[in-house]
Amino acid sequence: MWWPKRRKDDRDDTALLKKIDERSSKVVHVTHNDLDAVGADAVHRICHGKILTFYCSIGFFPRVLDILGGTPGRGDTISISDLGFQKANERSLRKAKAAGWRIEWRDHHRWNEAETSLVREIIDHLTVNTHTCACGICREELLPDNPLAQEIAHVVCDYDLWHHKDPRSKVLGLVLQRQRNRDHVRDCLMQGIFSDPGIEAEYASITDEMNRAMRRSLNHTVLRGARYKVAFAPGYGYPSETAAFLREELGTAIEVIISPSGRFSIRSVPPISHLIAREFGGGGHPNAAGGTFHFTLLEKLRYLILRDSADFNRFVAISEEL
Repeated sequence: MWWPKRRKDDRDDTALLKKIDERSSKVVHVTHNDLDAVGADAVHRICHGKILTFYCSIGFFPRVLDILGGTPGRGDTISISDLGFQKANERSLRKAKAAGWRIEWRDHHRWNEAETSLVREIIDHLTVNTHTCACGICREELLPDNPLAQEIAHVVCDYDLWHHKDPRSKVLGLVLQRQRNRDHVRDCLMQGIFSDPGIEAEYASITDEMNRAMRRSLNHTVLRGARYKVAFAPGYGYPSETAAFLREELGTAIEVIISPSGRFSIRSVPPISHLIAREFGGGGHPNAAGGTFHFTLLEKLRYLILRDSADFNRFVAISEEL
């Protein structure tokens, strides 16, 4: 599956607490784990200098925020970017404020009015802007007149918003499918470097691996739906690229790329991905989102063996009602 394995210390609450307690910077950046997040982190570091960064999956984010909320803030800043609101966040945000943290949040996912009103009452600054990427929001607010930050945001948004007009964005987006490349790419961006021999070598390796993975997904795809042609496929890496590949090969309107655990990524032509994902405990953008099929052991075996699940019918029913 494509979700990056956590580093050993990220699975250990004691190690996380130690990092936070021993921080030497005044800013802790909590962000997602893709190109948008890495670009946002580069902008943060150009602005603030040395900071402490936590890259989070959507599922790992509430845990990190809760741990931060339970540690003394000492007037320092928690800056959140490229992560949407979850119900579990309210308690952690309130804890963090009470512990002496200043909290900023910049996101480009879709929030409802109740969520924005609630969070604005708790934290110091919130910006939700669905017309740009999270890196773009950070650039606009932290470094509005910095040419390098503008160039970083241009490249990042080209990939994250699916414009695909700048060839540099495709390369960097793929290279960051491997978490080991995050710090190197971020450090390059901070120097105005968008490619180097290491990035090029990783891109070549990933492209070869990706092509094999996409073909494997295609061979195990299940098609459903009447109003929308929906592809359900196991994910062997590269969800966005796999979804685009399936759409081209099969003429689908919605692609669902699924991990063995039941976590899935949606890509859709109609702007309904985020609405479907919310019905499965997730969220995201109108054309790209993620959620979870809560497989029982029996359902997990059924999916692994037959590539089928009762959740597929529910998914199709929800999509066709929107």
